[in-house]
Amino acid sequence: MLNVYLLRHGQTQWNAEGNRYCGRTDIPLTEKGIRQAQLVREQLGKMSFMAVYASPLERAYRTAVIAAGREDVIRDQRLIEADFGNWEGKTKEVFMEENAALWKNWMNDPATARAGGTGETGMEVVRRVDDFFTEILNRHPSGNILVVGHNGINRLFLAYKLGMPLKHYRRIVQENSSVTLFSLEPDGELMLKLLNSKGLNEDGSL
Repeated sequence: MLNVYLLRHGQTQWNAEGNRYCGRTDIPLTEKGIRQAQLVREQLGKMSFMAVYASPLERAYRTAVIAAGREDVIRDQRLIEADFGNWEGKTKEVFMEENAALWKNWMNDPATARAGGTGETGMEVVRRVDDFFTEILNRHPSGNILVVGHNGINRLFLAYKLGMPLKHYRRIVQENSSVTLFSLEPDGELMLKLLNSKGLNEDGSL
């Protein structure tokens, strides 16, 4: 059984500015985001990871380096945030005023609708993230790994693996730099164990 410690990256300026949609735009962590990653490092201090993986975007990669306390973080393109199309860099209030139908279509069926009209579909996101974890499970059938991704891809993947319709993915909360823990069985079955954990047990475990 493989244990996956999954993070969303730390805070960025766009998170702080009314949660502007940040897909492929490569912006850094804020000072708060760096501190959030440092707190994860303290939380995971006694954990040993066979490998650490991250989105190639700086906010995720930097979070991974800080949280893991090591430089050998492996960037994987399949963990990059969703392509949000015409929503990129905008808050929901702004793009809803521009074209409310795009959001309605996405909320009704993100599996087939394109984010922002020109971005990825939910299933395109799920397929690439699931492909990543299938490969990783073959590489690491057991033990612990750390993976740092993004709000959109993490929620869509978890919704899919938990058997939820993708239109409900927003019911899963992914806070900046908080730990979600799930296990993967050899057949790929996912068991969600912790969501947005920020605490430790007396023995140092989550």
